[in-house]
Amino acid sequence: MPISRRNFFCGTAATALSLTATKSMSANCVMPTQARQAAFTPQGAVNELMEGNARFLSGRPIKCDMRRLVLKTSTGQFPFAAVVSCIDSRVAAEMVFDQNNGDIFEARVAGNFVNTDILGSLEFACRVAGARAIVVMGHTECGAIKGAVDQVELGNLTEMLKQIEPAVQAAGPIDVRTSSDSEFVQKVADANVMLTVEAINKNSSVLADMVDSGELIIVGAMYDIATGKVNLIT
Repeated sequence: MPISRRNFFCGTAATALSLTATKSMSANCVMPTQARQAAFTPQGAVNELMEGNARFLSGRPIKCDMRRLVLKTSTGQFPFAAVVSCIDSRVAAEMVFDQNNGDIFEARVAGNFVNTDILGSLEFACRVAGARAIVVMGHTECGAIKGAVDQVELGNLTEMLKQIEPAVQAAGPIDVRTSSDSEFVQKVADANVMLTVEAINKNSSVLADMVDSGELIIVGAMYDIATGKVNLIT
């Protein structure tokens, strides 16, 4: 079928726009290379995450060609940080911190606590793979925290929520233990983050040694699901 002059120019314009968009997407995208990872200090890694959250809040995230990133990271990975966060569908660390494929490790479990499996994963992320920071990130209105406060019983969830009980006790005395007390729930969420940071240092000599030698930093953070903002709480 012959191509009309109008269709030819429309198609050419669309192709040009597509190429421009591709270039724009790649302009600010930094490949996660070994050299980039090595250039991060522990505090610098935290700063990069917080700068990413600022981009997320501003609605101006760095746009990458994801297919190109997949190809570039297929032969190795060099993430600069690890994040321990909740499984809540609204709290994806890559989005919250405006990071891309190959930038960060993420361990997710309801209530963002650590156990042997997660500690082992973090040891791999930091000692073996080179991550320079661990961020333990809780979030507001956390269902796991509320479940722990209410002492919910349901299958394996019952045992899992016991991991958060120390935070409930650390949040302070209350007259009535109920998740309808939003202020208390948030106190528990904050305490849970702090206790998780402590647990990482206490229960992993590998990571504690890295902190002592200045190779690693471990911090706590709280994500506000209403605003999208991350605040450091340590």
